[in-house]
Amino acid sequence: MEDPGIIALFFRRDERAVAETEEKYGRLCHSIAYRVLQSREDAEECVNDTLAALWHAIPPARPQNLAAFACRITRNLALKKLSYLKREKRSPDVLLSLEELEGVLPDERTAPALQEERVGELISRFLHTQKEEARLVFLRRYYFFDSIEEIAHRFGFTESKVKSMLFYTRRKLKKYLIKEGIEP
Repeated sequence: MEDPGIIALFFRRDERAVAETEEKYGRLCHSIAYRVLQSREDAEECVNDTLAALWHAIPPARPQNLAAFACRITRNLALKKLSYLKREKRSPDVLLSLEELEGVLPDERTAPALQEERVGELISRFLHTQKEEARLVFLRRYYFFDSIEEIAHRFGFTESKVKSMLFYTRRKLKKYLIKEGIEP
């Protein structure tokens, strides 16, 4: 079933919307949650929570892109769950990815009133100004939490090239955010 049909089911409060969403995007959401949590059980729970969140969000929300909407919810739920888990269970790739962005993005101590949505919009605007390969590498690393090795394999780059691309993209992002009035 196509996304507009699934969204229409949500608006009619038809429970088939959940089943159709799970069939179409369940594996994608599971892979995102698993990369963060490194546990099949926790990832499955996160996907179930995503489906429940979609049920409560649609309506009133009418997402333009159901896949992106579901992935964002999954990612946020997985990151919240990660913060509650013991340090031993955390994924080193996720922690490393988040640490790489610490010097670029503001945190609650330096910008307590800054809205996440504004930062997200600025990052999105910035990424649309970048070359496609740099944008895709950035997203694979910091949104999907792929390892450097996985990204290199996916795009046919050396690991050194991936690291270099990420370094320069982070540096440009930091300059862009500062220019927009957001200090890390």
